[in-house]
Amino acid sequence: MPFLVAGLGNPGSSYERSRHNIGFMAVDAIYDCYHFSPWSRKFQALITNGIIGREQVLLIKPQLSMNLSGQTIGEVMRFYKLEPDRLVVIHDELDLPKGNTRIKTGGGTGGHNGIKSIDAHCGKHYCRVRLGIGHPGHKDLVLNHVLGPFSKIDSIWLEPLLAAVANHIDLILKGENSTFMNKMTKRPS
Repeated sequence: MPFLVAGLGNPGSSYERSRHNIGFMAVDAIYDCYHFSPWSRKFQALITNGIIGREQVLLIKPQLSMNLSGQTIGEVMRFYKLEPDRLVVIHDELDLPKGNTRIKTGGGTGGHNGIKSIDAHCGKHYCRVRLGIGHPGHKDLVLNHVLGPFSKIDSIWLEPLLAAVANHIDLILKGENSTFMNKMTKRPS
């Protein structure tokens, strides 16, 4: 039974390098790091399959708005008869400092509409890899911050973060979440 690794983001070129699309960027880094089939369009998503370590993995980038991600992910899970413990979701986290990572299973949504949608369609007992994008400081600035592009200076921490997620995703698939976190906190920046 495969794992489903879903990166969250919004489709379309206008969102391509936005902070909200860091989940898509992480899945692209994983795709580039391992041997996967070419991307195909189905389930209202871009989807590919491959092997990481000894695990069969489906990578997915839902192509509905992020707020509807759960519809697509739920459809894929039902098609492949996957339980939530086979789902890993990678997404932006406004309340984590830039470049920080946290991993958890279940819990609240933290106001993240993509996570709310996944909870509604897939249940709550799945692994969440939360990638910090930092908070702009005031709630009135949040929307523009989240939907805005990363700056050139962000590449100092962004590229190493994405590479580390790709290089160590196998640890999550083996259930070694604490080892994954240890690798993430000790990565070069």
